[in-house]
Amino acid sequence: MTKGRLEAFSDGVIAILITIMVLELKVPHGADLAALRPLVPTGLTYLLSYVFVGIYWSNHHHMLHAADHVDGAVLWANLHLLFWLSLVPFATGWMGENHLAPVPTAGYGVVLLFCAVSYTVLQQTLIARQGPHSRLREAVRHDGKGKASLAMYAAAVPLAFVASWASVAIYVAVALMWLVPDRRIERAITGAEHRS
Repeated sequence: MTKGRLEAFSDGVIAILITIMVLELKVPHGADLAALRPLVPTGLTYLLSYVFVGIYWSNHHHMLHAADHVDGAVLWANLHLLFWLSLVPFATGWMGENHLAPVPTAGYGVVLLFCAVSYTVLQQTLIARQGPHSRLREAVRHDGKGKASLAMYAAAVPLAFVASWASVAIYVAVALMWLVPDRRIERAITGAEHRS
């Protein structure tokens, strides 16, 4: 099975998610800058979520570029990832509207945690289908950055009930860690192309 339809479908879903998130930003009723002040929490949460969705889109693209083919297991693993990503707009709106209240902030972290888990599942499913000498396996090897992200999200969720700002700081730290697309995959693809 070719991967083109999987990529096109995933791109479409991610584009819709970004559109849904921006529609949650309400137009202010005033005509001065003070009218924007109540929108700051929602706007900042939107910005963070936009960055996260962009990171997933970029790394998803690189990961699929390193794959030679997909099968039914990969399709389901990809749908699993898209399910959790589809909850990002809800979690974004909930946390932004409630000004970092503990439960919505923890809920946002749960969604991010399961996005990361499902991305890892997709990555491992692709590696299993490509074989032990695949470009993707070579690129990610021990995946320290992925494991660190999972641990940071897992710590941030209960921390939200103690200090929600600290949880958000962890979410931002993970985003900063992944802001640059995964160069390991780019290097593996480039190296394989030079050897061909």
